[in-house]
Amino acid sequence: MIRAGRWTALFWITLAELLAMSVWFSASAVAPTLERDWHVPRPDAVWLTSSVQLGFVVGALASATFGLPDRIRPRRLMGWGTLGAGLCTALILLFPDGGLWPFLLRGLTGVCLAVVYPVAVQWVAAWFPQKRGLAVGALIGGLTVGSALPHLLTGLPSLQDWQAVMGGSAALAGVAWVLILWVVPENAEPFRAQEFRWNSVGAVLRDRPVMLANLGYWGHMWELYAMWTWLPAFLLASWTPLLPRMAIVRLVGWASFAAIGLSGVLGALVGGRLADRVGRTTVTTVSLVVSGVMCLVIGFTFRQGVWLTLLLALIWGFSVIADSAQFSAAVTELSPASRQGSALTIQMAVGFLITIGSINLVGVVEPVLGWPRIFMLLAVGPLVGITAMQRLRGLPEARQMAGGRR
Repeated sequence: MIRAGRWTALFWITLAELLAMSVWFSASAVAPTLERDWHVPRPDAVWLTSSVQLGFVVGALASATFGLPDRIRPRRLMGWGTLGAGLCTALILLFPDGGLWPFLLRGLTGVCLAVVYPVAVQWVAAWFPQKRGLAVGALIGGLTVGSALPHLLTGLPSLQDWQAVMGGSAALAGVAWVLILWVVPENAEPFRAQEFRWNSVGAVLRDRPVMLANLGYWGHMWELYAMWTWLPAFLLASWTPLLPRMAIVRLVGWASFAAIGLSGVLGALVGGRLADRVGRTTVTTVSLVVSGVMCLVIGFTFRQGVWLTLLLALIWGFSVIADSAQFSAAVTELSPASRQGSALTIQMAVGFLITIGSINLVGVVEPVLGWPRIFMLLAVGPLVGITAMQRLRGLPEARQMAGGRR
């Protein structure tokens, strides 16, 4: 294993995470095809994504309870989690007619990813005692692009069937496994395994500054994954009467990748850069305000024009992820080193549990409210997040973040 600078390490960790996270939305990107081929009703098809979220929650809670991120080297934990996620995705190809097993495999995919995403954040944080907001922002940008990759795959003429999209995502996860185990350079500081403590979770829950950062993250997560999951369906329903029928699936795939992936990675990088300069609570609050407004107004563009809807989707994709990395960076700065990994894992476990509720709520209520109004329900999350960030800003511990910038 080579030794290298922190920016080289950030590049390889981010690339590995980008490729590994492509399996997360591989099923939802081809959900309409799976609904047809597997004869799955639309309400049940939501679980193609929600089962991953649920598996992630189970895996993350187990990981936090046993303190795995603080006791096992990041390379080993993240590497084998990535391999497991790729294998679980590939095994779905053995069930062309669907059934229960693909949903169980999606859940196991989430369990494996629970030791990929939080561990990657912790690994990057160890490399970056300074400029941490930008570094974690770059990592979250990689997650964003990885989550959006399946939408890009659906836009390629050679990958129009669900087997190719999911098989392609599984292959990308295999490449990520190789990068993690054999390419990412070693940290300058050696890894120090922490002793196992049963009270790690309780200590995190009693830490008020950390819990306020978590509450901001949980409000953000109420909005984020529901937006990522349902934006393609919204665009499809909105644009079907406005675009040529033969091109609609491809155009929606490309537009979804642009809004979620390209706009998202730009938002993550800009948000990280600004947070290091002006403060974490400032950037997260502004981001939450903008994304909350998008929740309220994008529905008014439904079937009113392709370019107007796309513009607001791009703004939403930018703002909805610009704050994400800063909640995680804040936890690494507010938590003692002995439980930093567990604190991150708890943050993400509860966050992804919340996403199950918002994703399913949109699916259940949309037939009643309709696409023009359904995303308004997601604005509750930004409101909660803004409140939490303003309370954290008033605490003296807030000066531990971003070199004293609140």
